[in-house]
Amino acid sequence: MTDQTTFSHPENSIALMPKLDGLGGPSSFQRKLIQGLKEKGIHTHFNPFDPEVRSILVIGGTKNIQTIWKARRKNIRIVQRLNGMNWIHRKKRTGLKHYLRSEYGNFILSTIRRHLSDAIIYQSQFARSWWQTTYGKSNVPSNVIYNGIDLNTYLPTGTHQKPSDHIRILLVEGHLGEGNESGLLNAIQMVELLNQRYSQPVELMVAGKVPEEIKTRFASQTNVWLTWAGVIPREEIPTLDRSAHFLFSADLNAACPNSVIEALACGLPVVAFSTGSLPEILENDAGRTAPYGSNYWELEPPDINGLADAAMEILNNLDHFRRKARDQAVNKFSLDFMVEEYLKILLPK
Repeated sequence: MTDQTTFSHPENSIALMPKLDGLGGPSSFQRKLIQGLKEKGIHTHFNPFDPEVRSILVIGGTKNIQTIWKARRKNIRIVQRLNGMNWIHRKKRTGLKHYLRSEYGNFILSTIRRHLSDAIIYQSQFARSWWQTTYGKSNVPSNVIYNGIDLNTYLPTGTHQKPSDHIRILLVEGHLGEGNESGLLNAIQMVELLNQRYSQPVELMVAGKVPEEIKTRFASQTNVWLTWAGVIPREEIPTLDRSAHFLFSADLNAACPNSVIEALACGLPVVAFSTGSLPEILENDAGRTAPYGSNYWELEPPDINGLADAAMEILNNLDHFRRKARDQAVNKFSLDFMVEEYLKILLPK
């Protein structure tokens, strides 16, 4: 893609690799970063050999290793942004194709990290610790920069469809399948307990791409009120978040899930197991995390009772948690702050 906009400082050209499309968090991050940099007059594009390129931001990994190597030989700065790594395929059957794709992905990520990067940006303290534990400390500078959100778009006030006659719990995933459907099972079991404890009916709304086979299988195994919202256009996410009572973050060992950041900005508190980056993101009463109760790295069965306890605490003091969720987003996850921190590493003075 070639951006035809005239920029005031073309010498500050930054290339992004690879060009991302789709529903996932990296694609969402790339869109937000381009938006934020454009507002600051920074030229971003997808041509690593543009004559004015000062740095390349590799979002995760890319199969074009040779391109990065050639750019580095031209003294172009290489910065890698890392979240987590593929791991579920080693713990449960997800199919040979998915297994090989996951292992190849880890190989690419670790190769760029170890041999080609001039600096590394981790999405969370958890992500940095995970990479350093698994592959050792890198020999280049590293920083932690959380994902940011446009706080003027994601707001607690605005259109919504929050029900008054029942509780709505929201689960947002780009894709459910290939091993991560266990998060949906945890959500259903939590709702089953909440239906026993809470006076109002409880609805579980699932937003994202869910294969029909998974919908049919889970719907046949429970009496929980399930609403399959499908893929929600990005511009409708704020309305969706304002239309629920809390978000359940289903992903285990998440590096810094965008769905959580977006929810907090909309004043939607979050419930999750205490894995990955969630404990550091949900500080200051922005939500509640519950102990998993067993070895989540081995996908052992969790303590759903503890999860339901965390949900009840939020439901019984919803106004407080809604206010704290927004405060946390304002104080920690501003898009402007994220862009400024990236610029310090991408275009060091």
